[in-house]
Amino acid sequence: MRRQCDGEAHYFRFADDFLACFRYKADAEQFYRQLKERLEEFGLELAEEKTHCIEFGCFARQDAQARGHKPSEFTFLGFTHYCGKTKKGYFKVKRRTSRKKFGQSLHNFSDWARMARRVLRKGEMIRQARIRVMGNLNYYAITDNTDLCSTYLYRATQILFKWLNRKSQRKGYNWAQFNQVLDLLDWPVVRVRKDLNPFRREEAC
Repeated sequence: MRRQCDGEAHYFRFADDFLACFRYKADAEQFYRQLKERLEEFGLELAEEKTHCIEFGCFARQDAQARGHKPSEFTFLGFTHYCGKTKKGYFKVKRRTSRKKFGQSLHNFSDWARMARRVLRKGEMIRQARIRVMGNLNYYAITDNTDLCSTYLYRATQILFKWLNRKSQRKGYNWAQFNQVLDLLDWPVVRVRKDLNPFRREEAC
């Protein structure tokens, strides 16, 4: 397909999800038509609710701003990709945790904490909570996403505090005591786990 395009083209795939990028709109539309036709040959079809053709990139950002619109965004692999700028003013693709995944992560953590308080001792519950929080940060703590990761960490910590203090009829932790325990158990802190800047190509626009 790339050889049939008039401009630059890239394809990224992970499991059943993929992302195709084209320099020209005509190339993107041609790819979309041919993909649908190819899948139909095998009795398959695209998930229309997940399939979108949008303008994205430095020129798309300029066009959207000229029209007084916000540049398009898209979600891929749990991240919302949006148009941003470097400190020097160059175009840059930035990423943040998608709203859906952010909410799901906190909901799942709360469900786990509610169940865990019935079967785990406090120390073990905190250790297992740490593993879960670390797993989230190891995936989502990338360049430009530390603010949202900090929000996740704060809210997950609040959830853990709430359910630990409902564990028994005896008096639980106050917030100062709780933070001392977290420090002893090496509670996670937010830092960039994956720095995407070395792989970024600056665009002079």
